[in-house]
Amino acid sequence: MERQMDKHVTVLGALYIAFSVLSILVAIIVWTFVVGGGLLSGDEEAIAITTGIGTAIVLLLSLLAAPGIIGGIGLLKRLSWARILVLILGCLNLFNIPFGTALGIYTIWVLVQDETVKLFASAPRSSPLS
Repeated sequence: MERQMDKHVTVLGALYIAFSVLSILVAIIVWTFVVGGGLLSGDEEAIAITTGIGTAIVLLLSLLAAPGIIGGIGLLKRLSWARILVLILGCLNLFNIPFGTALGIYTIWVLVQDETVKLFASAPRSSPLS
């Protein structure tokens, strides 16, 4: 069973990286349309406003996606801190209907299993940035 949970942890890490990268791509697309709308208007004030709003959206969504990428990489490396980080992210994802809810349920199911806890208990405790 421990080997099976190891596969689930790998899938979960890949899902967090994929969902976070997808979030960043959506942010870039939104930025393109928001700033593009301002540019199409030709109005300098509209361009300034839409550029500011578009940039804020990209920064916010990228900032929200960063923990998912970091946690996903940590899960793939079986770092002990990553289990806690991703478990917190999974609980927060429950409110992101429908895909985040599914990811959150899967996250909680995978990371609270006794086999998974044992897998990470012997994992290295290195820094999140190493």
